[in-house]
Amino acid sequence: MGIRNIFARITGSDSSGGTGMFSSAMAIDLGTANTIIHQLDRGIVLEEPSVIAIERDTGNVLAVGREAKAMLGRTGQDISVIHPLKDGVIKEATATMAMLRRFFEQAQTRRFSMRPRVLVCVPSGITEVEINAVRTSLERAGAREVLLVPEPLAAAVGVGLPVESAVGNMVVDIGGGTTEVAVISLNSIAADSSIRVGGDEMNEAIIGYMKKTAYLLIGERTAEMVKVQLGSMLEEDAREEEVSGMDATYGIPKTTTVKASQIRSALQQPVNAIIQAVQQGLERTPPELGRDIVNRGIVLTGGGALLRGLDVLLTRETGLPIRIADNPLSCTVLGAGIILSDLYRYRKLLIN
Repeated sequence: MGIRNIFARITGSDSSGGTGMFSSAMAIDLGTANTIIHQLDRGIVLEEPSVIAIERDTGNVLAVGREAKAMLGRTGQDISVIHPLKDGVIKEATATMAMLRRFFEQAQTRRFSMRPRVLVCVPSGITEVEINAVRTSLERAGAREVLLVPEPLAAAVGVGLPVESAVGNMVVDIGGGTTEVAVISLNSIAADSSIRVGGDEMNEAIIGYMKKTAYLLIGERTAEMVKVQLGSMLEEDAREEEVSGMDATYGIPKTTTVKASQIRSALQQPVNAIIQAVQQGLERTPPELGRDIVNRGIVLTGGGALLRGLDVLLTRETGLPIRIADNPLSCTVLGAGIILSDLYRYRKLLIN
């Protein structure tokens, strides 16, 4: 039996590198902000916020995903609405397991009713303890086997970069809880920089700024809405919107006009941290690969890549061409799906 067939037997893949029709294999981008599930031959079958609502007294799961997110800031003391992941890793193991179990039920069809094999995307700077937490949560949620791949490698495959070649490619993946900077060559990360700063920290920065400068108390959902509508690093952006919350002084409902320039000021600290992480990744890059990046530029992925003007700002700070991926929100899970479809070919990308 050849090496390829031995590997296929171990992983459950067929001899062509794909998975069998009854394997129920799933690729999961288990993110701080969102969880996306990709199933072979079906594409993306689930895309939901990584949020769960639990009844405090009984521990019963009341809602997950969008339904749970809609409850943020709107529940009494008897209901707890939880983000079970923080900074790209599991914070609440039991809540993560319960959330994933619901997501598995939603994603699977009757044809794929068996326990799934799962390839999950994780931060490149993940620790051994955090790896064990991911494996345990997925297995208890119903996975029969858990494989792991670093998020930047999956994102690179998802945007079509030649990860197997000796050419250097740089990916900056800005998620909800982390920013992953990686220079990729020959199926491995040649240089990297990982910080636990992402979209969530941007939301928190907006909440703090509005309280300090406009004396307006807003919640997480409102902060995210403001970030999407007014978030911009372009100095010429003159947009403005009315934002409602509670007056920080008098404790009564209040509406104020917020300008894009104010949100740009609010986002300076997390955006500067991302810029420093990119510069640090470049400093760690071997000279030969650095030459490739000068020619090929940097690819931005993840939800943070959609912040207006971030690509322009990074170009100004690094002097390198910056390209936003065509599908920044889903390219990581799409790349994981490609890897899952040919595990033998991409075996070197997996975390042992």
